[in-house]
Amino acid sequence: MYMHVTLLRNVLHKHHQHGLSISLRMLHVESEKSAACSPVRQYTIGATAEGGSQQKALEIQAVLPRYEPNQQPVSIVHKMGLQLLRDPWFNKGTSFPKWERERLGVRGLIPPRVTAMELQEHRVMAEFHKGLYLIPPEEIATGGVTSEMARRWQVLQNLQNRNETLFYKLLMDHFEEMAPIVYTPTVGWVCSNYHKLYRRPRGMFFSMKDKGEMAAILQNWPQSDVNAIVVTDGSRILGLGDLGLNGLGIPVGKLDLYCAAAGFNPTKVLPVVIDVGTNNEALRNDPLYVGLNKPRLDGPAYYEILDEFVNAVMGRWPNAVLQFEDFQMKHALTLLERYRDHHLVFNDDIQGTAATALAGLVGALRVLGKPAKDLADQRVICVGAGSAGMGVVRMIAAGMEKQGAMSPEDASSNFWVIDAQGLITQSRPNLPDYVARFARPVGDSTAQEGDKLLDVVRKVKPTILLGLAGRRLLAG
Repeated sequence: MYMHVTLLRNVLHKHHQHGLSISLRMLHVESEKSAACSPVRQYTIGATAEGGSQQKALEIQAVLPRYEPNQQPVSIVHKMGLQLLRDPWFNKGTSFPKWERERLGVRGLIPPRVTAMELQEHRVMAEFHKGLYLIPPEEIATGGVTSEMARRWQVLQNLQNRNETLFYKLLMDHFEEMAPIVYTPTVGWVCSNYHKLYRRPRGMFFSMKDKGEMAAILQNWPQSDVNAIVVTDGSRILGLGDLGLNGLGIPVGKLDLYCAAAGFNPTKVLPVVIDVGTNNEALRNDPLYVGLNKPRLDGPAYYEILDEFVNAVMGRWPNAVLQFEDFQMKHALTLLERYRDHHLVFNDDIQGTAATALAGLVGALRVLGKPAKDLADQRVICVGAGSAGMGVVRMIAAGMEKQGAMSPEDASSNFWVIDAQGLITQSRPNLPDYVARFARPVGDSTAQEGDKLLDVVRKVKPTILLGLAGRRLLAG
């Protein structure tokens, strides 16, 4: 009778897998004759046809990179989205890699640019040693901002981050004093320095890299009910030009005013920036800039991104008002016309500022004892040919047509529009359509291409003077 030791077979098989050489004394037991042990037998395990010998294993190991065990502890995170970003134990700022953003539900809640933790460390150390360099308030092109106003904005921002209830109570109780700090003119300084002032996310960030995924990303916003959405692409921020993702400061500030002055619920508003790149090379070359390092998207591809965004937000919140803010005029009018018959959309630059200006003029005529139809007799000089300036001009012209029974051509003849190059006439090349309508005809005795403001005032003797440009253009 023979006894085969199964356990030893398993051991033998395991050592065979590791290519080892062992000695094994096989036990041979005879039930009736003798219990003597069999001779020692030598086995070499692993010398297979595939070359799995110990020598071969050492040769392979010699050419492989050295194995380094992961020394960093692994954390199990039970929070998602904004709850995670507001937890200082787990928040990594803009250092979340793309796969973590997806799994933790923070994509769209933080800027799209992934920055290394070392860069964040460098920024903090720079601030620790000598303070971050910020564009001085007095150098902001829109003007009217002082260092004291910038300091007050930082006080209110810190308060809003830790106690939003108290923030809105203060803003409501001291609205006249604080409105210029929360919004214009201070917000111009905020946007210029946003990439350096950024500490805590507010609102949502979409980019052209999110194409095809915006509806899914939108689900990361925790509020199920939103009444107002203000969105910008950062292409024309006040009188500061293209600020890319930094333009988010405009929707944030505007919605703060809506909550304090118009009664919107702060939990039911959503500020948004759509990052389609920027042509501001100084920003793109700044390592602290948190937007995409890409030139600005344009043409049909641009409208594909906007179409997807509008479909996504209107699909989730069909009753919300969608306000376009500080878009370039060439896109602002197109977007308004594109969506206005389908959704509740609004452009403050074209419609809001313009409606307020027209109402003010009609009210001024009433104070003078004149009827509204006399609006058609006014001579209007407008300084500024951006979206706000041309929006106001278009609205006043429409008022003239309606109140004075004028043709569009006759109404347009009542305007003289001045931009950074001076008076605009039809001799200027490549005028956009929304400006060309109001360009003075060649040969007009009151208009020479490029005339400065004072020269135009002396010739025209206007009854209405509109200032819709940055302070530097007005002063010039």
